[in-house]
Formats: sequence, structure tokens, C-alpha cells
Amino acid sequence: MTRPSTPTAAWQPGMPGGDNLPSGPAGRPAAPGGDGHGPQTGPPTVTIGSYPDYPSAQRVVDYLADNGFPVERSAIVGTNLTLVETVMGRMTTGRAALVGAGTGAWFGLFIGLLFGIFTAGNWVAVILVGLVIGAIWGAVFGAVAHAMTGGQRDFTSASSLRAGQYAVTVEADVAEQARQLLGRMHLTPTGATAR
Repeated sequence: MTRPSTPTAAWQPGMPGGDNLPSGPAGRPAAPGGDGHGPQTGPPTVTIGSYPDYPSAQRVVDYLADNGFPVERSAIVGTNLTLVETVMGRMTTGRAALVGAGTGAWFGLFIGLLFGIFTAGNWVAVILVGLVIGAIWGAVFGAVAHAMTGGQRDFTSASSLRAGQYAVTVEADVAEQARQLLGRMHLTPTGATAR
């Protein structure tokens, strides 16, 4: 049996044939934001300054807050984002076991404290046993997990997201008030543009 097909892939809000679309669990599909161009972004904003580091942008917003500006209508926007992965050191099976032992010891301490609360006898011994067993199992799991990678990642690292500059934006209808306050602050931004 052949079912008639409807061109649902090319359907746009407001086009005829919308009644032919199958409804989903939440009802008929709707365009995001109501206009078909993604989520609504809110009121228009104006960039009142761009700064090379976050503390400078934070100082600006703090100054605005101290002078009665409605800071809930402002934002700090990081631009020119870069993902930086800082290599912390070499990872060996022994080091993986040591890190696993530390993590396991914390978990064992938690379990030991939990059981120690309900122990009528020597609760310190219960806590110590939980800590030791957690450390042993953590070391075993850490070593095995590292050995199973087959040398694909023999280093530890920490990732961070960094911005090239930080823009302070405010809603367009309060931009003039923000600029006047910043004029009294005597902190020079690197640029001011409309968004």
C-alpha cells in the first residue's frame, strides 16, 4: 500500500499546506521565535565599550551598578573565543593509580562517614576502613582505566575558554545613560559600536 507523500521538508510558517503536517507530542510544530529565524534575542542592544580583559569589563558594570544604572539590562559578551588546553603533565599507569586512589579515598570517606553515623561501636574504625577500601578500589580502577586507553592519551590537561576581548552591552534605550556614567569613570574602552 502506498501512502501519499507531502512536502513537509520545504514547509515554512504561514505557507499553505500546514494542516498536512503530522502533529508531534507537543502539538503542531512552530517556528522558533515566531519568525522562522531562530530564538528571539530580546530588545536591541548597543555596545558601550570593548575591553581587553574580563576584570576591566567587570569594573565597568560594577561602576554602573554603584551609580544606580539598571545593570539587569546589561551584559558582558566575550568575543574572539579560543579554546585553550593546558597540558598539566605526563600520565603514567602509576600516576593514574595515584589519582584514582585519591578519588576513591574521598568516596570511601563519604561512605565511611555515612555508615559511621549509624554505628553504635567504634565509628572511627568504620570511617578508616571506608577510606582504605575506597583508596584501594580507586587505585585499581584508575590503573585499569589508563591501561585500557592503550597509550592514546598519556598526558593530563585542563581546558579553558578564553575571549580575545570583552564587550559591555546595554539595551538601546538606556545606552545614553550608560555612556554618560562611563564618561565620568575615565576608563577608556577600545571601541563602541551598535549591535
